[in-house]
Amino acid sequence: MTGDRNHDDIERVVGAGDPIDVGRFRFWFADQRWEWSDELARMHGYEPGEIQPTTKLLLSHKHPKDRDRVEATIVTSVEDHEPFSSRHRIVDTHGRTRDVIVVSEPMLDEAGDVIGTQGFYVDLTVSAEQDRRQVLDETLPDLIERRAVIEQAKGALMVVYRITAQQAFRVLAWRSQETNTKLHELAARLVDELELLPAAPPHLRTCVDHILLTVHARVDAEPAG
Repeated sequence: MTGDRNHDDIERVVGAGDPIDVGRFRFWFADQRWEWSDELARMHGYEPGEIQPTTKLLLSHKHPKDRDRVEATIVTSVEDHEPFSSRHRIVDTHGRTRDVIVVSEPMLDEAGDVIGTQGFYVDLTVSAEQDRRQVLDETLPDLIERRAVIEQAKGALMVVYRITAQQAFRVLAWRSQETNTKLHELAARLVDELELLPAAPPHLRTCVDHILLTVHARVDAEPAG
């Protein structure tokens, strides 16, 4: 019975409950207009609707050592009409530094032309409130038969985003929650599609971003085995 209870706890972590800190955004290239979700506003230390996000405000919250790199990424994105991704630090209005990754994909108009980019900020900052998730992560080898493929998916994200094993698990858990897809099924499909990627390094992160944001659709489309 103890094993059943532990399995139920894991399902809550990787299912609909215990949400990962994630904020959504949209960015229009033409007028460099930003739209933030309430969660992303709070991530920066603001109440929902308190401010209108701008590129200047966005950059003001970047860690001083990361600001120039992120600004260059945004400039390149606008000039080339490409989505952007990044791992960097932000500093909220309370002075707290948060470690985040940004994953995005193109935003299209009705004619199919790229008009901007949209995606997510994932807060990777580990805090005391996340101790339970860390404990559950350490118990997964004894509780999930397909642990090996989860470890493969974690390893791939660790390499691409240069994050720790715990942070990689949080990203997978976020997508599992967001898409209501079993963690091991999501991980297996992610690994399968990563193996088909071209070897060209400059495009690797963009390809991984796209797969991470859309892989659940292929899981749902496949017949149950």
